[in-house]
Amino acid sequence: MSRFIINKNVQPSGEYEVHNLTSGCGAMPLPQNQIDLGWHSSCHGALAQARMSWPQAVIDGCAFCCPSCHTR
Repeated sequence: MSRFIINKNVQPSGEYEVHNLTSGCGAMPLPQNQIDLGWHSSCHGALAQARMSWPQAVIDGCAFCCPSCHTR
């Protein structure tokens, strides 16, 4: 299980990124720009939760710490 967050700030390409807080990465947003998504067995569960919470937003996984959920 890993803990995931979503960046409060939209990326220049228009999406919000989900990050794996447990593994971390160089693209991790500052703590004040993180919204906790909780613990999930994979980034797919974290993305599903984020999309249910923000159905109007475009949400994608980080290319570095969530590559299997990165589609853009």
